[in-house]
This record gives sequence, C-alpha cells and structure tokens, in this order.
Amino acid sequence: MNQILWCDDEIDLLQPYIIYLKGKNYDVRVASNGEDAIDALAEAVPDIVFLDENMPGMSGLETLQEIKRLHPEVPVVMITKSEEEHIMEQAIGEKIADYLIKPVNPSQILLCLKKHVHSRDIVTEQVQQNYRQEWSDISYMIDTATTIEEWQAVERTLSRWDLELENAPMRSLIEDQRTQANAAFSKWIAKNYESWFINSEATNAKPLMSPDVMKHAVFPLLDKGEKVLLCVIDNFRYDQWKTIQPLISEFYSVTREEQYTSILPTATQYARNAIFAGLMPLQIQQMFPDLWVEEGDEESKNLHEKELVQTLLDRYRRRETFNYWKVNESDFCERVIAQLKGAHAPLNIVVLNFIDMLSHSRTESKMMRELANDEAAYRSLTLSWFKHSPTYDLLRRAAELGFTLVLTTDHGTTRVKNAVQIVADKNTNTNIRYKVGKALNTASKNVFTIEQPKRVGLPCPNISSSYAFCTGSDFFAYPNQFNYYAQYYRNTFQHGGISLEEMIIPLVTLVPKKS
Repeated sequence: MNQILWCDDEIDLLQPYIIYLKGKNYDVRVASNGEDAIDALAEAVPDIVFLDENMPGMSGLETLQEIKRLHPEVPVVMITKSEEEHIMEQAIGEKIADYLIKPVNPSQILLCLKKHVHSRDIVTEQVQQNYRQEWSDISYMIDTATTIEEWQAVERTLSRWDLELENAPMRSLIEDQRTQANAAFSKWIAKNYESWFINSEATNAKPLMSPDVMKHAVFPLLDKGEKVLLCVIDNFRYDQWKTIQPLISEFYSVTREEQYTSILPTATQYARNAIFAGLMPLQIQQMFPDLWVEEGDEESKNLHEKELVQTLLDRYRRRETFNYWKVNESDFCERVIAQLKGAHAPLNIVVLNFIDMLSHSRTESKMMRELANDEAAYRSLTLSWFKHSPTYDLLRRAAELGFTLVLTTDHGTTRVKNAVQIVADKNTNTNIRYKVGKALNTASKNVFTIEQPKRVGLPCPNISSSYAFCTGSDFFAYPNQFNYYAQYYRNTFQHGGISLEEMIIPLVTLVPKKS
C-alpha cells in the first residue's frame, strides 16, 4: 500500500479527499503544520507528500526545504490557494514535483499520484504491451528484409525497442529478436556483399558505404559555402547516437539523419581510412603505398588520416583548406575547442577515440566489465562520458561559432558471446571478429569467408591470403588455450565482423539552433 503524507492547517476540511484516497487503497497520514510533518517523516518515509504553503509556524516553503534536505528522493506536491508567482518559482527552485491551486478535485489528486508515484510501473506496462503488439511485425520485417534500406529500418526499430525496454522484464525478448535479426542479416551480407563490387547490376544497388561518406555528406555542404565540422566518433553505434541525441539537441537541430554501411572489416584501419581517402583499402594501398599500413606492421594503422583527406580533396580538385584533430585525451579536446574559435578553414575534422577507449578498457578491466555488463549499461556509460566530457563543450562551442555538424563513425561494436575455433598461421592478425591470413580453417558454418580479397577492394598480404569474418555474436579463439580466451572475451564489446550494430551506423547532419 502506497503512503501519502498530507500537511495542511485545514486538514479537517480535506476529509472527503482522504476518504476518497483510502478507498483507492492509499494509506494517508496527516499533519496540520510543518513541524508535525517533519516529525511524521522521522517515523516513516512516505511515497509522496502533499503540502500547503500558508500554515502557522513553518511555512510550506520552509517545510519543503527541510523535507528536501532530509529526503531529497521523496516527491513533494504543493497544494495551496496561493497563486503568487514568486512562491511558484521558489517551489520549482526547490525541485517540487508539482504545484496545484485550490480548490482541487479528486481526479487531479489521483492523476498527480499516478504521475509521481506510479508512472514508472504504468509506463513499463504500456511499453511492454506496445512491444507485444509489434513483436510479430518486427519478426516479419526481419524475415522479409531484402534491401539495405529494409535492414536499416530493422536496426532503427530494434534500437528503439532496446531503449524503450531498457529496464523492463521483457528485455530478453528484444535480445532474442536482435539475435534473430543478426543471423538473417549476416546471411544476407554473405549472399550480397561480393556482388556489390563485381556485378554491375548489383553495383547499382550498392548501399552508401565508407568511401562515399565525404562525397555524400560533406562536399555538398562545402559547395553551399557552409563551415563544416566533421566529427567521427570511433566505435559509435546507432543506439548510442539516439542516447546522446537529446543532449546535442540542446544546441543543434537535426536536418538529416541517415545510416550508412561500413565496409568489411568493420575495423578502424579499413573503415576509417576508407572514409578519409574516399577509396577502398586496396585502392589506398595501390595508389598511396606510403599511406597504407599492413596488418603485420608494428606502427599504428591510422597515422596518415590527414594525408588521406588531402588526397581526396586533390583527386576531386577541391581547393578547400582543412584542419584535422585526433583526440585521445580530455586535455587535448580542450585545446581543440580553443583552436576552433580561430579556425578559418571551411572544413574541420575531429576524430574522437573515447568510446573506443571505453570498449577496450571494458575488455581489460574487471571493474569496467561490471559497470558495463550489457548494452543498457554500455549506453549509460556513453551518455555519462558525453555529458561530462569536453566533447560536449566542443560541440556546444561549434554550434555557437556557426559550424554545421556532420556526426558519424567508422564502425559500431557488438557484444560477443560465443567463441568459435579457428586455425591460422602465426602471421595472422589479432582481431577476434575477423582474421586475414593464409590457411584459415574453421568448422563454424556461421563464418563468412572472402577467398579473393581483391575482388571486394581489400589488400591481399600474401597471394594465398583470405579474410574470415565472425557473424552475429561469435568471436574467434585459437584451439590453444581456447577455454581461457573464450571466457576472457565473452560479453565484451568488439568490432571487425558482421552484425547490424557494427555495419549499420549513423550519419547525421545538424545545424546550430539560433539563440
């Protein structure tokens, strides 16, 4: 039974309301002044407090302040005859839950209770009911998807329900549907991916992919004479974008929200270099060998991003100057904010590696695994990072300076659960979602293999090299110490393979809101 504490110096006149609420199965305790209300709180903390403003002794506002000091979590609703604006503002400033003007009718009181005491249960039940009604429609979407646009719709729908059902008991159902969707999507990619590059008819149906991002989203803005900030957040999923969108919407308005398809492998070396060069990895290797780093090389795979951007501009005979920043530390982000103020180049590019760092630290740290033990917690950490990081200040400042923002990523990430054995030679790369090397051998039927990498725009380190990609929630582990690595990587967030979360990723254009 939910408890109400009602404090009013005319409490006897409120007996009809109290009888009404008791009939609705509420336990109503009463107090005729602020001091008695505080004493009642010391005996038992109610679910909600109804509070009058005009009382002898402690005023309603003074009582409110003391209640909030002692029990800040308890919602307080002021029910008073006072319509003075300064009292309303003071009450709101003290984080009052609601403000009702007497006389009130019982239905107003009941609505107030449903809003402030029962809203979570009501919303959860309604959301679950809506999902039950839509469940079969989502399954049909998954079973009948045959185009990239339909798969994008599947990812948007699943992400929406991921967010809606975040704390609901039915969460396992949406997880099962995502597993079903990733299995079907992986088969669709395996069937169609190579044809996009080698079949002229299929090429016409090829989706917007990594090498197309600059030409599609950035060049048209530059042609209009706009100042552009291209923000590439590594490891940024569509659901993470929807999580931070409300914060960005404080100073930016979305003019176009799209999704594009990351190339394979969905790894930074391939996908991000393809964005900045406007080329597939094989083309980068052939045209600019000094700017391509092979899998087995020790140096970082993304040392030459700025140079690759310049090659893209040169190839299209574009005269724009540009700034490029890669941000790995908060202090450097603050320096970028300062430099952005004096930036005169029409194109400004910033690469943010914080979510990538979060993903890696979660894999390596037991504490971080506990903090982000599923997708909901991972999104929560993303939101907390964005809200309290200099990145928030960077984008807010960019809006103030009038920059059009293009927000995107090079690939997403997925939570892996099932280890599959693979045998490979010692020179094979270390990524657990994809392998490139000679004599790759696995018994798993869920692995997508590209035997002729050059046909899909991928470098071939050796004449007999092939690529193998994990699908869904699988990840590779070698037979040697298989159980150890299977346990170590299970339930970590990884990238490089085939899943909706890794491949169907956000590409959003935003304009500053006017002050």
